Amino acid sequence: VLDKTGTVTEGKPRVTDVLCAANVTEEELLCAAASLEKPSGHPLADAIVQEAERRSIPLCAVSDFAAVAGGGVQAVQDGKTLYAGNDRYMESIGADTAALRDAAEMLAAAGKTPLYFAEGQQLLGVIAVADTIKADSPEAIRQLQNMGIRVVMLTGDNQRTADAIGRQAGVDEVIAGVLP
Repeated sequence: VLDKTGTVTEGKPRVTDVLCAANVTEEELLCAAASLEKPSGHPLADAIVQEAERRSIPLCAVSDFAAVAGGGVQAVQDGKTLYAGNDRYMESIGADTAALRDAAEMLAAAGKTPLYFAEGQQLLGVIAVADTIKADSPEAIRQLQNMGIRVVMLTGDNQRTADAIGRQAGVDEVIAGVLP
């Protein structure tokens, strides 16, 4: 059983797509997202912070940062609660993801991880982050399989993203959506 991030993949994710909800600019979305994600220290969060820095987007101070296992993170900025996470987490806080759900699913099918962002119950947008497969992962997995070992990739990522990475790597089975 192999973990996906940092084992099968490089463990150095980067932002690939920024999809904004109506009346939200990329700068507004990235400012809110990076400000919220900065305290996290998670590799996906770091990718978003680095993208904001690359675009010279200043971050805002947040307070009351909290991580919700298997769901996402939240913090308060200027009296408003910001949320980041998967679609299930957005549903749990009452944010409607319908406007960007199809696009997010297409990103996931391409092996990217779509992260939703909301201010209160208002969807701000989706930022997709991708982590490339290590060059030697497919060969290492083939060698394990040649020894009669069944290779399973385990991840907290969503099923569509995990399936895409699993196909690229050549694993026998993918188990996704696993909580810490």
